[in-house]
Amino acid sequence: MSHPHAAKADPGHPKGEENKKKYLPRLVAWEVTRSCLLNCVHCRAAARYGPYEGELTTEECFRFLDDVKSFSDPIMILTGGEPMMRSDIYDIARYGTDIGLRMVMAPCGLLITEELAQKIKDSGIMRVSLSIDGLTALSHNAFRRVDGAFEGVMKAIENLKLVGMEFQVNTTITKHNVHELPQLLEFVIKLGAVAYHPFLLVPTGRGKELAEQEISPEDYEKTLTWFYKQRDTVPIQFKPTCAPHYYRIFRQGEKEKGRTVTPETHGLDAMTKGCMGGQSFAFVSHIGKVQICGFLEEEAGDIKKNLFSTIWNTSQLFQEMRDLDHYHGKCGICEYRGVCGGCRARAYAISGDYLAAEPFCTYEPVRARRKK
Repeated sequence: MSHPHAAKADPGHPKGEENKKKYLPRLVAWEVTRSCLLNCVHCRAAARYGPYEGELTTEECFRFLDDVKSFSDPIMILTGGEPMMRSDIYDIARYGTDIGLRMVMAPCGLLITEELAQKIKDSGIMRVSLSIDGLTALSHNAFRRVDGAFEGVMKAIENLKLVGMEFQVNTTITKHNVHELPQLLEFVIKLGAVAYHPFLLVPTGRGKELAEQEISPEDYEKTLTWFYKQRDTVPIQFKPTCAPHYYRIFRQGEKEKGRTVTPETHGLDAMTKGCMGGQSFAFVSHIGKVQICGFLEEEAGDIKKNLFSTIWNTSQLFQEMRDLDHYHGKCGICEYRGVCGGCRARAYAISGDYLAAEPFCTYEPVRARRKK
């Protein structure tokens, strides 16, 4: 969608270019199965052991990858559930690799023996992400609701390192662990991870039970400001996820330092926006439903009925996500809407309107202040 009325001061809205903007997926999170060994308290899918009916066949998976590659070149995140519970997961990874896609995997960690770590690497997987949600086995296992989950992740990391497999660590941030963030960051660095991606809780799926564990908007702002302050000191990639207004805080901080944010000076941080759903990111469920992300269960299309490329280019939901000027409330007039956009899933979970203003943002846009 075009944005002809974007304000000149809008970061991420170069004048006259929005009409020509072409949207392509840069990341696709693909829930290859919903079956899972864990019973995580925050799980968006409320996943259990399974099996689940209607999951894509191996051939359907191959056709999906061919279609993705036909018009784009995104990173494909093989997730779940537990992707390793699919017996053909290595064939899927190898197929994607062979047609030129960058394949990565997000397993739970409990199944990664040294032998399977080698099998993951041999299939062409470029990186594995694992979750650590507490500094101790007690806190992590309580969150994952499986005894031995923490020990399993530690063993998985050891096995991945043995075969030379790159890994990153993710953490879901809630009231129970937000105070541990500095120690968790230090812990992850010492483990040898190449990246650390803390996720700010989105209360969907079983995560609805954790709504009271979501940190307050004020603490959210403080936490994202802390993330920003670590940016120049951390020796690994450190990127908050499901926290779109980090990119507003990042630009505010750089502006105060007299720095202009460009790809040449700030790399990926200058090119990444907050909520990428439907703009450069998509989620595909275990039965082929396409969504803007895993946390907003509004269907954009079904790859069993239509090509993903068609859904990406024509879905009404995706068109709405791209039309930032017509977001509701302060998000639609915010000068940072081009780099933030607010969390659409959080807006929906709180208000029932996926175009509503981000409910956990404390920032007041310039245009809103002028009206007072």
